[in-house]
Amino acid sequence: MKLYIYDHCPYCVKARMIFGIKNIPVEIIILQNDDETTPISMIGKKMVPILQKEDGTFMPESMDIVHYIDQNYGKAPVVKKINNSNIEEWLTKTKTTIFTLAKCRWIKANLKEFETEEAINYFTRKKENYEGEFYNNMLKTSEYIKQINKDLKELNSILYSEKNAVSSGLSDYDFHLFASLRALSVVKEIDYPVKVAKYTENMSKKSKVPLHTGVSI
Repeated sequence: MKLYIYDHCPYCVKARMIFGIKNIPVEIIILQNDDETTPISMIGKKMVPILQKEDGTFMPESMDIVHYIDQNYGKAPVVKKINNSNIEEWLTKTKTTIFTLAKCRWIKANLKEFETEEAINYFTRKKENYEGEFYNNMLKTSEYIKQINKDLKELNSILYSEKNAVSSGLSDYDFHLFASLRALSVVKEIDYPVKVAKYTENMSKKSKVPLHTGVSI
């Protein structure tokens, strides 16, 4: 199987996680961010992740990929479907802050999907059209970090454990939460509470999706 992704993309992180968690072989292919032709030829639109199955057909949508692999590969399924309003509300509340901090840094972090100026400009133009200039967002870093530090303290109090977000087993929320925390790892000077830090590190090891701490800005 092949998984077409961007390294920075939180949806791609979710799809990558299930392969690492279940030790299922997959070839990771990172597209340039301005490559519209490849994904459109596969699924009719520019989006990732895209899974190329063993039969050669293509599947988009991160959680569809997660559940497909979980149900059809490896031993018994490992992902539970559990409702948890606390984590869901936290993710909704912090989405803007996390991705405002991350997006203006991804293009500076030496990621493979931004190897060309064309790819960087494509991403910048699309995101700035409705999220504001990256330069101005960088200038507001201290303001955003102050807010996310407060939010992370709240997350620390509602996490089930250092291994799982909402219960004794893995759930959809672990995919959603780790994807957001991994996005945040490209940002320096964030004050992670102990449980949140250990959860992020444990989920990275379990899923074999490395954090961006080595290229953080």
